[in-house]
Amino acid sequence: MTVEYLALWMFVALFALILLGFPIAFCLISVALVFGYIRYEDIYIYQLLGRVESISTNFVLAAVPLFVFMGSILERSGIAERLFDAFRLWTRNLPGGVAIATILMCVMFAASSGVVGATEAVVGLLAIPAMLKYGYDKKLISGVICSGGSLGTIIPPSVVLIILGPMANVSIGRLFAAAMIPGLLLAGLYIAYVLLLALLRPSAVPRASEDEPQLPFKEKVIVTAKALVPPVLLVFCVLGSILFGVASPTEAAAVGGAGGLILSLIYGSITWRALGQAIMQTLRITTMIMFILMGGMMFTSVFFSWGGMGIITSFVSALDLSPWALLIVVLLLAFLLGFFLEWISILLIFIPIFTPILAHVGFEPIWFCMLFLLIIQTSYLTPPMAPAIFYLRGISPPEMTLSHMYWGMVPFLLIQGLMIVLIMVFPQLVMWLPEVFFG
Repeated sequence: MTVEYLALWMFVALFALILLGFPIAFCLISVALVFGYIRYEDIYIYQLLGRVESISTNFVLAAVPLFVFMGSILERSGIAERLFDAFRLWTRNLPGGVAIATILMCVMFAASSGVVGATEAVVGLLAIPAMLKYGYDKKLISGVICSGGSLGTIIPPSVVLIILGPMANVSIGRLFAAAMIPGLLLAGLYIAYVLLLALLRPSAVPRASEDEPQLPFKEKVIVTAKALVPPVLLVFCVLGSILFGVASPTEAAAVGGAGGLILSLIYGSITWRALGQAIMQTLRITTMIMFILMGGMMFTSVFFSWGGMGIITSFVSALDLSPWALLIVVLLLAFLLGFFLEWISILLIFIPIFTPILAHVGFEPIWFCMLFLLIIQTSYLTPPMAPAIFYLRGISPPEMTLSHMYWGMVPFLLIQGLMIVLIMVFPQLVMWLPEVFFG
């Protein structure tokens, strides 16, 4: 075995440490330190310091804590309850109205928070009691909460997109624009499934009781305007400023963080304790992300220095796969790794290595990034290791079992598969908005 094949042993060592149960950040950093020292000896310490500095001074990555803070402050301010009640006013008479309101709430909160997992937890605490009260099928409840919560992966201003941009060497603004249609279309497919199930199996998706008091139309409009208009304006200011070139992602994130705090003060729903909790949550999430990101950059830089890219390129060439076969192999590997690794770990390993290779064979990097995100989201939902189900298990009552959750995910996974096929067949679903806003 020649020396350059030590690069492949980096992956062996990494997965061995992960299987032993060590945190992914420590695994990445440890492997990078050992193989970096073998490659560069003492000089690697200076390179390590350079990596730390590049992460801590990266202007784009400064958007991460700001978007996390925006989501955290909105999560604790009571705004979510107002939004959920407003959506229910308009959907209560529809078949599956509470489930539809839940999905709409997930879209709105995903666009307001950018934090994967936060949407599922907040919306689940509100929607599960309401759907159980009306007698919804527990499998449907599980599927709606998990799949709706996963929209935080793809709907801007997703933190995943912010990390993905620098790794794939593409504009975050273009990624935000590219993700909007797939994210909204996916939510629309979820709603279509709920309506179809309500027609085929009314017992699984009951309507609201006709005996419940109904608000006059004018009062509905007033309640909706108070609950919905301010968050929508906040989302428009954040995303609109990026898409129209008024602000960078970091500047827009600062607007979002300040806007979320001001909105909470206007509603009078924030307390010093809630503010402190939001700040601490922001610190924890940001530290975790940045620590893993630093480890990932260390790992990939050492991997490349050992000639790892050349090995993979030669291996791919030797396989003599068609471009589409290569794409499917890469996506399948990412999907399988999603059972064991966090999204950020998969992103840091796959994107820097495979984006240039797939771009070389003719695939648009932004289009590949959207497919990659959908694969990560699908893996996030797929039993038995689905992180979405473990989030749900933590907030659901005892009568909702793991069996309900596993079976409830099946139709939504089929919808995920349909969405992936649509993106493959109709790439303009991804590329149209970036072309409109950025040319």
